[in-house]
Amino acid sequence: MEMDGTRVIAADRETVWARLNDAETLKACIPGCQELTGNPDEGFAAVVTQKVGPVKATFKGEVTLENVVPGVSYTITGEGKGGVAGFAKGGADVSLADVEGGTELTYAVKAQVGGKLAQLGNRLISGFARKMSDQFFERFQEEVEGTGAS
Repeated sequence: MEMDGTRVIAADRETVWARLNDAETLKACIPGCQELTGNPDEGFAAVVTQKVGPVKATFKGEVTLENVVPGVSYTITGEGKGGVAGFAKGGADVSLADVEGGTELTYAVKAQVGGKLAQLGNRLISGFARKMSDQFFERFQEEVEGTGAS
């Protein structure tokens, strides 16, 4: 599955970059995230609970940042195992650019699932992955702009 999008965030690029690398911000933005520890240099460990169709699973996984160009772009990759539910893995190329009104955040997400999750069908999984991606970047924008619930 592949998804992409763009958001203009009403904040300067340095602020957006700092929040993209902040564990607390990421935890608040990842739907279903119960725990996120670590740092950008060594990677993050995450625990995420999600319900996809009839399958509810808790995924434990690792997230790393690669191809880092400070203040400009990075690739975030992760893989989580959900026991009998299967696995989910993927990544996103994220880049920032200065635009009128703030910072343009562009992302291209690639995701893959296996196990019971894969048996749910491509249409259900694709819709779920799109929803998760949209939720993450919407929450991220709200967090950075200070309009979020926190």
